[in-house]
Amino acid sequence: MSNTVSIWPSPLAAARGAEHAPSVSFAQIRYFVAVAEEGNVGRAAQRLHVAQPPLSRQIRALEDELGTALFVRTPRGMTLLPSGQRFLDHARAILAAIDCAIVAVRPESASGTRLG
Repeated sequence: MSNTVSIWPSPLAAARGAEHAPSVSFAQIRYFVAVAEEGNVGRAAQRLHVAQPPLSRQIRALEDELGTALFVRTPRGMTLLPSGQRFLDHARAILAAIDCAIVAVRPESASGTRLG
């Protein structure tokens, strides 16, 4: 099972003038939020328990997929651009919706304690 989100037809594909369905993974969204909140790839990598180079590559891939930069990169870290701030609002809503969906489908025991 894939963990990518693809919406077709998409406004992004139409804007690009191409027959391309954008594909953004759940991991990329989680990674983006962590980097945005930490303001630093190293700290975000520690928080996510992943290595820094793959995290940086995933952020670059996300920006490539979206067709826009989300961060300004500086020697001291990363700062959100206006496009990044707009994406962050949506990314947080996506993660919250996924959390709600997971809670909604988990079975509960008779005592109200969640199983699993």
